[in-house]
Amino acid sequence: MSVSSASSSVTICVIGSGYVGLVAAVCFAEMGHRVICVDNNEAKVAQLQRGETPIFEAHLPQMLARHLNRGVTFTTDLAAGIHPAEAVFIAVGTPQGSSGSADLSYVEAVVSQIAQAMNGYKVLVEKSTVPVYTNEWITRCMHRHGVPSDHFDIVSNPEFLREGTAVGDFLHPDRIVVGANNDRSAALLRRIYAPLTTGAYYAQPDALPGPCSTAQPASLVVTSAQSAEIIKHASNAFLAMKISFINAVANLAEAVDADIEDIALGMGLDARIGPRFLRAGLGYGGSCFPKDVAAFSWVAEQQGVDFHLLSEVRKINDHQLDLFFEKIRSALWTLRGKKIAALGLAFKADTDDTRDSPAIALIRRLLDAGVAVAACDPAAIDAAQRILPTSDALTFADDPYAAAEGADAVVILTEWKEFATLDLNRLNRALKFPIVIDGRNLYAPAVMRDHGFTYVSVGRPAIYASTQGRPRKNPL
Repeated sequence: MSVSSASSSVTICVIGSGYVGLVAAVCFAEMGHRVICVDNNEAKVAQLQRGETPIFEAHLPQMLARHLNRGVTFTTDLAAGIHPAEAVFIAVGTPQGSSGSADLSYVEAVVSQIAQAMNGYKVLVEKSTVPVYTNEWITRCMHRHGVPSDHFDIVSNPEFLREGTAVGDFLHPDRIVVGANNDRSAALLRRIYAPLTTGAYYAQPDALPGPCSTAQPASLVVTSAQSAEIIKHASNAFLAMKISFINAVANLAEAVDADIEDIALGMGLDARIGPRFLRAGLGYGGSCFPKDVAAFSWVAEQQGVDFHLLSEVRKINDHQLDLFFEKIRSALWTLRGKKIAALGLAFKADTDDTRDSPAIALIRRLLDAGVAVAACDPAAIDAAQRILPTSDALTFADDPYAAAEGADAVVILTEWKEFATLDLNRLNRALKFPIVIDGRNLYAPAVMRDHGFTYVSVGRPAIYASTQGRPRKNPL
């Protein structure tokens, strides 16, 4: 595919091949640009050069195969990536520091290397999630390394990608935000995103389908760099707040025998609220929401702004896991010596990412309480094995029924579709006792009651089914 003409195609350097960098690099190639992706991890670069994707992400392997060594190449040589590029996208990690602030040491290190490799005017684009005024610090860093002001501009272009749907989110964005403090740099970013904003990409016969089209192309919003930096943090903080809010409502609903699913439906039909992120459960996790809420709170504090709301969002999220752990304890009476099948390891469905996963945190607590855990996940077992403690009490199963074999209960921790469509009769037979504690509300309580389960979920009355007449395992 070649969407951009030779005159409109842009040579782009993307530094970093994590979730953001790799998805951006491959999608820019899909849009018709020439992309050089740089990473200092030699093993990862070699893997990508072979056409192997190091992350679990829909459409990414096929798209990488389509553009490898044509639209996108991978290298460890930063200068080789920067020299031919008009735009340099910085997509390195910004992990959470001990104070809650984003650790920008990787960004600073990369900017210092860029400064040494400059061979003409470049637009440096913040793609990593960074706090407000990072653009000014990048400018200072470039000046300290002797790069004149007329040799570069800084642009903030935050990503709004969801793991599991990142490729679709990139090519069919809700909005593209460009924070540029002059027309020259803004014009280059407009050229880069023109295949999406003009609809040219969507006219291609093999374009990835999605909500955008030639009739309704992607929208581009141009702001100052400072506003763009805040948009990213504020967006994630707001979504985290919606999750914490519905979980707080779920706890109230449970106390008065109401049903949070009905409540969320009634709220979500209000166009001012909307249904998304109104799913009660274990709370948010992953690489973005916990880090970004903490970093946004830190930024506000540094600027003397009272933003205690964010502290409450974090408290509710942490407390949600405590409440769920107590649900398990209550359903089983005592925990030591019990066996539990844990369905889910990733922080959400459709990804293998276990960073800040509520499932991982819950499994750690179960192991500490003397529980034997048999865990199952369609994609995240390898990642979980690297971070969970090695223990005879922890095993991993290939499927949910193997995990449930002889277990005292099943706990559902990740909303994989595979876990929402279980053969409930088979699950009942596999379990020692027909108990399901569902942290994602994947099943209707009445359905679970009809299949003979004791069913405990979030924000809904528990169902305590009688074991009388329960179907027994087939002796054959």
